[in-house]
Amino acid sequence: MIASYIDSHSFVLAQAGTEGKSILQHIASGGPIGLIIIMISFAAVALVVMHSIQLRLGRLAPAEQFDRLKELLSRRELDNARVFCESESNDSLLTRTLGSALARCARSPFGLLEFRGALEEAGKDQVAKLYRSTEGLALIATVAPMLGLLGTVLGMVGAFNTLGSATGGFAKPDELASSIAVALITTVLGLVVAIPVSACVVFFRNRIDSITSEVGEMTEELLGVVESHQSNAQRPAAQQQPARQPATTAQASPRP
Repeated sequence: MIASYIDSHSFVLAQAGTEGKSILQHIASGGPIGLIIIMISFAAVALVVMHSIQLRLGRLAPAEQFDRLKELLSRRELDNARVFCESESNDSLLTRTLGSALARCARSPFGLLEFRGALEEAGKDQVAKLYRSTEGLALIATVAPMLGLLGTVLGMVGAFNTLGSATGGFAKPDELASSIAVALITTVLGLVVAIPVSACVVFFRNRIDSITSEVGEMTEELLGVVESHQSNAQRPAAQQQPARQPATTAQASPRP
């Protein structure tokens, strides 16, 4: 991506006396700052690939896990559902959220009475972790143009130093070429990295919003299963309580 952009815009560098250079030579003209931008661009590509694989509904909330959890909860097998969620082989956004809520209810004296609140808090924590996973790309999108600007400033400083040290105040074009190349190349590299990475950050965060919305619907359905069983269990208990007998008034004893 960076190489094709520089090759198609090589006329800018040709004006500075760099005509005929290869793509790698153009990139190398950026100096140490340009190499740093190239290295973080590789990190950005790795992060984009990783998020493309991980941020999928089938990975964060597999349908088979949802069906299994619904089956366990419908049979009131809460301990088995918690063990299923805590298994490393079943690690996903859905199991982490539900497992955390079930574990909290198991420790709480209120039991399933606070299941809804525990589920909401666990969901918020897991969604926050997903958003934090995109901070690496956001950092690259911020740092890359700043590095390009730094390279531009260093290149201009070098160009003015060359002019200042030139005999008679006139420097040869080839003496200015290296400093001008640093200024131009680092600016181009920084922008070429920052623009697509910024777009990827927005794309992945929108995908997180979409996935978490669907996972929220799944957890609401599982919550409905638990609450329906809880309400059904409370009805027979209320019916089994003996009816309170009305208080009988004591008979007044006859006066002598």
